[in-house]
This record gives sequence, structure tokens and C-alpha cells, in this order.
Amino acid sequence: MTLRYMPDAGRLYGEEYARDPQAIYAELRRRHGAVAPVEIAPGIEAHLVIGYQAAVDVLNNVGGVWSKDPRAWQARLPATADAAGTIAMIGHRPTAMFSDGAEHARYRKVISDCFRLVQPHKLRQMVTEVSDSLISQFAAKGEADLAADFARPIPLRVFNLLFGRPDSDSADLSKALSDMMEADGEVGKRGSDEFSRYIGELIQAKYAQRGDDLTSWFIDHPGGLRGEELVQAVVLVLAAGFDPTSSLISNAISRMVSDDRYYSSLSNGALSTYDALMEALRAEPAIANFGPYFVRQPLHFHGTWIQPDELVLVSYAAANTEPTNVPEEQRSDGGAYLGFGAGAHRCPASDPALLIAVTAIERLTSHLSDLELTVPREELLWRPGPFHRSLAHLPVRFTPIRPDQPGDSPWALNSPSSSAPSAPISPPSSASYATSAPWSS
Repeated sequence: MTLRYMPDAGRLYGEEYARDPQAIYAELRRRHGAVAPVEIAPGIEAHLVIGYQAAVDVLNNVGGVWSKDPRAWQARLPATADAAGTIAMIGHRPTAMFSDGAEHARYRKVISDCFRLVQPHKLRQMVTEVSDSLISQFAAKGEADLAADFARPIPLRVFNLLFGRPDSDSADLSKALSDMMEADGEVGKRGSDEFSRYIGELIQAKYAQRGDDLTSWFIDHPGGLRGEELVQAVVLVLAAGFDPTSSLISNAISRMVSDDRYYSSLSNGALSTYDALMEALRAEPAIANFGPYFVRQPLHFHGTWIQPDELVLVSYAAANTEPTNVPEEQRSDGGAYLGFGAGAHRCPASDPALLIAVTAIERLTSHLSDLELTVPREELLWRPGPFHRSLAHLPVRFTPIRPDQPGDSPWALNSPSSSAPSAPISPPSSASYATSAPWSS
């Protein structure tokens, strides 16, 4: 932002950053230590927390000095296209992401309670059906872009089902979310507008007729979300669930198919899908820099003065990979990572996200066990943008599976249409809420 000039600020945009963000983090760490000045778009400045302990201190709100409310910062942004794109990602909304205290607790409880109504075995079945339907579309070709053809459609279609929208709407939603996540001037603003329109139509439909879905449960939750609060709760969950989960899937697959620790063939590696996901969450978290925070009063934090109207972002990617003098085999942190955040604002749906990712990747590798990249991993292209670490493409080749070949194949599973799960993911009946609903305790 333009409130004051931050000398020697690193750029979290452009081809150089997208190609090798860890090199940028390393240089910032060398120059500035645990907190570094950065530009997240031309003329939009922030403090980036790149030290692990500093990140933990922010996320756990050590000292109670941190706030999630961006309105004072937002009011002083210049009226530019870049600022509009940034506001699309970080601007204030009445949600758990941008609130504190009792207000945050109320918003968060709605999300946490309703996600507990999603039964894991039903979610796993849903992901299996969606994954197999996608595999069937490219398995006979012997090649695919697993980012576009597999990783991105899966969470989008799954969350469509969880929120009660038909699969036929997924293409428009995908475009809106992708534009919004880029946070690139008018593109980011257009994506935000389209996303809001899409969600508004969903909520109108669910007010008219409830279903066994997250949207209906949000509406009926005793937390009392109404109007814009309800819209923004759905927006938050879809935005936080779709793009990060798809990026987590593709980032993990890219590691598995380029690292001999995972396989000589994918079915007999020494490390598991879960191991690949944990490594991706640590070294290449899908949300690389986010968790916007602001101080309530001037603060000298890990060597840097921060003012109340200045944006502070947590770099999960930099904090997770901070060099230490302790060998990996002697570290006592158990490979701790901040891929889902920490503290009161930690992702409330991390378990469903991991279940979706594990199930999707295991369906893929069970059918296509000889996947290999068509280019070296270091030559893969990454999507631009300051907030995420997401592959633009993930080109692979493999032995084709023909529709008419004998044995098990995706086509032999008789999967129903992905426009609806084979069995509803149902909450307790309204009569049993007093004893069964998680919000009754």
C-alpha cells in the first residue's frame, strides 16, 4: 500500500516470483529477518512474516494485539485496479476470516458445526465417484494435464454437491474462482463479482426449498446468519475449499511422480499419498501467503515496527521452510507445518480437505500406476499471484486404459452421474436436533 514507502521490498508477483518463490523468501530473510517488506501488487505494500516462530506468534495472537479487521487499511488504499483486485481477496466481509472475538466465534461455530454433519464415508464415496468419472475422460489417451483435467475439477464438483448445486454449474464457478484467486486488477474484481452472483442464486434457491446440504444447514443453524452474513459464509467456504484443495492435490501429485521415494511404480513406493500431502503442506502449501492481520496499536515485532493501518501477511510457505541448524532426523517438531494455519483462525475444515485429497489421489494412482511427468518438475509452470502456490499445468503420460479392456477400470464401476451423490449426506432430522445436532451442546 502507499501509506509509507517500504524500501527494499520484495515483489510477490511476476514471472520471477512464480518461478521460484523460495529464492525470493531466502533473499528477504537474508536482508530483513523474520518480517520483510513486500509488494503484493504494484503499489500495494505489506509486511510478510517469514520466520516460523514469528508466524506462530501472529497466528496464536500472542499478547492479544492482532486483529483480522482490514477496514482501516482498506480505507486508505489508492483507487486503482490493482487495489480493487487485492480488496477482492482481503477486503472486509462479515465472516470468520475478517472478524475477532465473539463475532468470530459465532461465525466459525456455524461452519464447524455444519461440517461435522458431513459423514466421512459419504464424502469419500462422493469423491470416488467424481474422481472416477474424470479419470474415465482421459484414461484412454495415455496423457493428461492433471491440474486442469483432474485436480481442479474434483473439489469444485464435490463442493458443488455439498452446497446443493448441480454439477452443470461447475464451469462458471470455476472461472469465477480462478479469476478471483489471481487478484490481478480487473480480473480479480470480475471474478469476485461473478462469484457473489453465483452464491446469491444458490442461497435464493435454498431459502425456497431446503435440502440435505451445507447451504441449508447454514440457513437453519441457530447462529442466526442472515442476509450478507449467510452469503459471505458460503463464499468463504467455497473459496477456501476449492482452490486450495485443488492445488494441494496437484502439488502432491507432482511430488509423487518425480520422487523415487514415493514409487518406482506408484503402487509400491516407500512413502504414501498421505506423506506426499504432508510434504506439500510443508514445502509448497497451496495458500502460500495469506492470513491477513493488523495490529491494534504500534508494535515492534521481531525487529520490525508495524503500524495499525498496515497489512501483515503470514507466509506459510516461507515459515514452514525456514532453515534451521538442526538436522531433519533430529528435529523435535515432528515436521510441524502451518499449511492449514494455526490458532483460533486455523482452517475449520482441514480434515475434509485431506480426505478429499487422499481419496482423489489414491483413485488416480490405483488406475494409473505408471504416471510420469512429460517435463522435469523444475520446468513446470506455476500460476501467478501473491497468495497461492498452484500449478498452471501438470502434464503426465501413462499406459492407456481402454474402455473395452478386461479387468477393473473406471468404466466398470458403474458410477452414477456426478451431478448428485449416490446417497444423501444428511443431518439429523429436525426433531432430533436437541440431542444430536453439534450446536446443541
